[in-house]
Amino acid sequence: MSENKVIMQVLPSLEMGGVERGAVEIAVALQQKGMPNIVISAGGKMVSALEKIGVEHITLPVDTKNPIRMWLNAIKIAKIARKKQVGLMHVRSRAPAWSVKWASEKTGIPFITTFHGFYGLKPRWFKLFYNRVMTQGVKIIAVSDFIAQHIIKEYEVNPNKIVRIHRGADVNYFNPERVSVKQVSDVFNQFQIPLGMPVISLVGRLSGWKGHLVLLKALSMMRNKEVVCLFIGSKGGKTLMDEIKRQMDLLPQETRVQIIETCSDMPAAYALSDIVVSASTLPETFGRVAVEAGAMGRIVVATNHGGSCETVIDGKTGFLVPPNDAKALADKLDMVLEMSASERQKIQEAALQHIRKNFSTEVMAEKTIQLYQTLLRTLK
Repeated sequence: MSENKVIMQVLPSLEMGGVERGAVEIAVALQQKGMPNIVISAGGKMVSALEKIGVEHITLPVDTKNPIRMWLNAIKIAKIARKKQVGLMHVRSRAPAWSVKWASEKTGIPFITTFHGFYGLKPRWFKLFYNRVMTQGVKIIAVSDFIAQHIIKEYEVNPNKIVRIHRGADVNYFNPERVSVKQVSDVFNQFQIPLGMPVISLVGRLSGWKGHLVLLKALSMMRNKEVVCLFIGSKGGKTLMDEIKRQMDLLPQETRVQIIETCSDMPAAYALSDIVVSASTLPETFGRVAVEAGAMGRIVVATNHGGSCETVIDGKTGFLVPPNDAKALADKLDMVLEMSASERQKIQEAALQHIRKNFSTEVMAEKTIQLYQTLLRTLK
């Protein structure tokens, strides 16, 4: 196969999300390198991003989990792959992976997969069978070492088949040098933050495992009471929200917590934060927020499991604390707030350089394209 063959990416939809962003970022990088590529999905808001850069999007109902429709999708994908002279297919989710697998068997065109996270294993016998399709391509991309180890353990995959390519942050967008004073001021006023109070932010949808309740408990234990805590993300279920509000009512009067459901300028939101917390009680498969915050030169305090162990160097680019340990989190937040300006600046600069070197979208795209090129050259 020659390297001028078309790369086909397949994913359930192109609504907003990490999987979708990754697919678009790779499409952009391929286009910039002059490598022909197409994307197949059920459509969504991000299709326009592909159209703007001239990448063809083909709409198919690949988000379906109906076996008959999955088989019909396989027939259509095989037809498209032959017509478009596809040399490699890259699928990012289980249901379309079955269609791509069958299309690969029909056409002889190889496919690879990306394991973006954990998949449920209950009932175990069925889920192992269903999920295993993600291990049956010629290569498996794991978005972190943590996920790579999960694949090896649960699916008994040869480690040589796995390629670790971390997800990345757009370091051009999340760049403190490109955030104006006005941007920060506008968000500061929008959030109605009192002058002079340090800001602690937790970014992510309000859900039980993201650690909002742990952070609230930590706030109640801190020596530094005069802080503003921002929960930036859409609200969760009623039971969780009721408990969050109950815990907020128990905080010292000097401690302010605000729930911000939407923010149109996340770089500015990170920029005004003194500390960005990732308090997830379950392991993050990668931990996008810690990387974005690091790219903005913010100090991150994250839980010591999952992908955060790879993106945060404890004591150098940020800090790690045991999961579900509110006292340890409180102590670490106090420590950071009581650091000298020079100590903070040293960590912030180290974080920024660490992310730019290892976790940018450019690094992610370059490694992915190198894998494509290697497979196109070597696979027959």
